[in-house]
Amino acid sequence: MPKAVFYQSIGPQLIRHDIDVENATLAAQDSITIAGANVQYVWPHPSRKFLYVVSSDGGPGTIPGTKHVATAFRIEPDGRLRFHGGHARLPSRPVHCSTDRAGRHLLTAYNYPSNITVHRINADGTLGDEVAPAGKLDVGIFAHQVLTTPDDRTAIMVTRGNNASADKPEDPGALKVYGFSDGALSNLQSIAAGNGLGFGPRHLDFHPTQPWAFLSVERQSQLCVYRLNGNGSLSDEPMFIKNSLADRSNHGPSQMAGAIHVHPNGRFVYQTNRNSGLEDIGGQKVFKGGENNVAVFSIDPASGEPTLIQNIEAQTIHLRTFAIDPTGRLLVAASILPMAMRDGSTVPAALVLYRIGADGKLTFARKYDVDTGRFMQFWTGIVTLP
Repeated sequence: MPKAVFYQSIGPQLIRHDIDVENATLAAQDSITIAGANVQYVWPHPSRKFLYVVSSDGGPGTIPGTKHVATAFRIEPDGRLRFHGGHARLPSRPVHCSTDRAGRHLLTAYNYPSNITVHRINADGTLGDEVAPAGKLDVGIFAHQVLTTPDDRTAIMVTRGNNASADKPEDPGALKVYGFSDGALSNLQSIAAGNGLGFGPRHLDFHPTQPWAFLSVERQSQLCVYRLNGNGSLSDEPMFIKNSLADRSNHGPSQMAGAIHVHPNGRFVYQTNRNSGLEDIGGQKVFKGGENNVAVFSIDPASGEPTLIQNIEAQTIHLRTFAIDPTGRLLVAASILPMAMRDGSTVPAALVLYRIGADGKLTFARKYDVDTGRFMQFWTGIVTLP
């Protein structure tokens, strides 16, 4: 049975936990700190020997910051992390990173301004030089994720766009598909139904054996399924569009879909629903209500059609990240900040553990409250050890 560890970021700290899947528990072991910058996203090398961390002193929204770096770590047999080579400087605050499937490049997405970079990964796992694109890239508006397709033929960047506000119109969202050759990106396809208006995608994940891409559409609280074509492009239109909310009447500007992961067995897909909208009561900003849960979909093995079978309560506010253990029996979700409530109480940030049944449905196991201090619990994930 593969051994895995759970990593949790709080500001500049990345904390290692041992996982007991049978008992659904986590046990903190040690941590490393990125000096002067908060962890934004983390991705393991396919060999599982190295871990790449992108960090910034900027913040969500429009806080630009001045220090933005990618850092390589060596993963010890027990999951401890050791600094591995120098930092690679990044042009602005990164929001997501991933390696290609061959483990030869680190791809990083930036949301403000929307952008993408590629750095070589040297044979020893250290970070190398940046790879120039083949030409000027169409980077969309407010990128949020970048992944290469399973065969490494293309890379897909998910660009969310933005809701309309009192002083500006809606920014369109899109999927930007790039040719990917030895790290060099080139424009291949842009998918933006309705010119991208009313389409605000956040993250996608691929089925482990079928040519299906499952997309979490943040601003519309939906799940879309696209066909992955043989050349690495996606179908121009989704095969299926599904609601992810327990109650569709909750849909609104502060109600958002979040992260998405396909179960290792390919039979289920999981997606978070998040709401951290505020209202003013007596001069205090408090949670105004909405859905915070994990949506569970079964996947038709013949067609790829997802069917919503469960929405299970988060028991905290705003689940930003979650991960599934490699055996497919435990899901660990994390919220980012404490939240003041109307009754005067405060719901703390938390790690929430759910058991995954044979039918794909989740059962609450336990919750660990987390003191985030002046930081956010911005990223969490599970890494399988070699």
